[in-house]
Amino acid sequence: MEVEHRAYARAGLLGNPSDVYGGRAVSFAVAGLWATVRLRPSEELLVQPHPRHDLVAFPCLSALVERLEGGGYYGGVRLLLAICKIFHSHCKHNGIALEDKNFTLSYDTNIPRQAGLSGSSAIVCAALSCLLDFYNVRDKIRVEVRPNLILDAEEELGIVAGLQDRVAQVYCGLVYMDFSQEHMDKLGHGIYTPLNVNLLPPLYLIYAENPSDSGKVHSSVRQRWLDGDEFIISSMKEVAQLADDVHNVLLQKNYTELARLMNRNFDLRRQMFGDDVLGAVNIKMVEVARSVGAASKFTGSGGAVVAFCPDGDAQAELLKKACEEAGFVVEPIEVAPSVLTKEEVASLYKSPVDKKIS
Repeated sequence: MEVEHRAYARAGLLGNPSDVYGGRAVSFAVAGLWATVRLRPSEELLVQPHPRHDLVAFPCLSALVERLEGGGYYGGVRLLLAICKIFHSHCKHNGIALEDKNFTLSYDTNIPRQAGLSGSSAIVCAALSCLLDFYNVRDKIRVEVRPNLILDAEEELGIVAGLQDRVAQVYCGLVYMDFSQEHMDKLGHGIYTPLNVNLLPPLYLIYAENPSDSGKVHSSVRQRWLDGDEFIISSMKEVAQLADDVHNVLLQKNYTELARLMNRNFDLRRQMFGDDVLGAVNIKMVEVARSVGAASKFTGSGGAVVAFCPDGDAQAELLKKACEEAGFVVEPIEVAPSVLTKEEVASLYKSPVDKKIS
């Protein structure tokens, strides 16, 4: 049985980066940007390199250097290997029997590299979905646990990240996420609530085609948070509260307030991390959007921006012109619908607070 699955890029609407500090976030999957993984039965287990992203043959030395400077040293093969290992380990430790059979994995992606859109985790997410179906164990690994496995695979490779991206890609649609330490300790995962995608107004994605300046200075925020820095702790709490506030704002179609929340989210991040960490190109994307009155913030930790034009189509045209003049790509966002089955939605854990939100 040949299996193919697609996972989408992720954009954080509000609440990030509090997701990695026991906070909350609202994020969605971007339909136009995706990674596809294909699995087919085979005699031997084979992970196929991508003809472009996993190049090992070059016409000359300068071409090799150009490829490494533009795309880095890593392609998708290591991601596929890591999720295979994590999937096998999880099944072994949880008594989930796997049929003795082999397969060939291959992948493709159109998610821009190093653009803060979770391109790596999209490959891992799509591969995990293939493994679940190939071994017929989808009903044995709960939806809430799957983002943990994706994150474990990336951490296996030394990739530093949080659960927000993986939740958005497993669930798709628009998702509210609560990563409170109480939930993480009790359940081993956060509480994730799908929201109505139709509540969102038109949004735009902005990114640089060459995201080389994405902030190279190491951030001290994590250590300051661990050390009990009052400014960092209070700022992260405020960022998390923005995610709580946005659902009512969307229900009321209070788009002026939505714009304020988005701008506040970025401003708090900038105050905590500083310009050297965020990077000049990333900051410029936000400032270009704001120059025409659009609200804007990072989709993740940098590399791309989600923008909202509260004044409508005329403002959106100004945004497109300003971004093009600045050399940025700007595209309308289509949110990828939820991929969960009715059975999976019914199985989701819900707390009393969670029921009020949904």
